[in-house]
Amino acid sequence: MSSSSAAPAAKPSMRDALVAAAFQLFLERGYEQTTVDDIVALAGVGRRSFFRYFPSKEDVVFPDHERCLSDMTAFLAASDEAHEPVRRVCDAARMVLRMYAENPTFSVQRYRLTKEVPGLRAYELSVVWRYERALAEYLRGRFAGRPDGTLRADVIAAAVVAAHNNALRSWLRSDGTGDAGAAVDHALALVQRAFGQGADTPAAPAPAGPAAHEGAAGEPGGVVVVVARRDAPLWRVVQELETALGRA
Repeated sequence: MSSSSAAPAAKPSMRDALVAAAFQLFLERGYEQTTVDDIVALAGVGRRSFFRYFPSKEDVVFPDHERCLSDMTAFLAASDEAHEPVRRVCDAARMVLRMYAENPTFSVQRYRLTKEVPGLRAYELSVVWRYERALAEYLRGRFAGRPDGTLRADVIAAAVVAAHNNALRSWLRSDGTGDAGAAVDHALALVQRAFGQGADTPAAPAPAGPAAHEGAAGEPGGVVVVVARRDAPLWRVVQELETALGRA
């Protein structure tokens, strides 16, 4: 008997089989035209098995986010005072990127599907909000007792999520080609330069709209401060920050 016979491939878990069946049908028929009954019929299981793993059809589109959010929360909880807080939340955000990069084909398919279905876009926003809240809660604990500690925590958490998602979506739009890690590192480095250790600056009165100011004519080590109204959209604040850093 030949000893070179390949071992049989491991059978996918029921959860993975349901995800695979769902996306096959979404691609063939469309998301709205696919029912839970269609998914379980293709996967060869019953409805009860589906709802044991996924509370709704929307959840099968995002099967890995609960695990990733749990891992991120545990990562932040394991932090101590030796960890610089802004770097720590940037490292936590990289855990989300690794989740997407584990299966680029699936991630790109999900991105395209989410763009097409308004209900999935709303669901995705709720997922993003939960990541942002986890980052903000950690930062609130680290900045407790500091002037504007809660505000600072919320702004940094939002900036981390915005920077991460900007790079991630660029990678997804390129069909998962290129170095996603390098793109996210570049985006998060902007946040670390703006808010990390040594970037503290006194608060200034908010002008009528976003405005950026340079220190010492852009000299090396100079400070860049971006001041914005609290109701200014985040994309506008990030745009002003990028412009200011570019001049500096």
